[in-house]
Amino acid sequence: MSSSFFTFISTFTLGIMGLMLHRVHFLSALLCLEGMMLSLFIAISLWSVKADTGSYFSIPMFLLTFSACEAGVGLALMVATTRTHGTDHLKNLNLLQC
Repeated sequence: MSSSFFTFISTFTLGIMGLMLHRVHFLSALLCLEGMMLSLFIAISLWSVKADTGSYFSIPMFLLTFSACEAGVGLALMVATTRTHGTDHLKNLNLLQC
């Protein structure tokens, strides 16, 4: 197994573990999701360089664009829930109360 593949797998796994274990604040969940998206971006960038064809070079930029949109929507949701519930704790969010 190459070192870049191992780094990608370990970074993505750490993001998933952080998302599963540290679900106290909405901001920590968003940071774990961004870490996972960053590791996917790096992995797809390395894959497009190794494929050495020009048609694959736009795929990492599309992923980075969607990641930025996801971050913007996540921060907007965090601000909205903080204003309505008074905190960003995930245990206070219940879909049945909406």
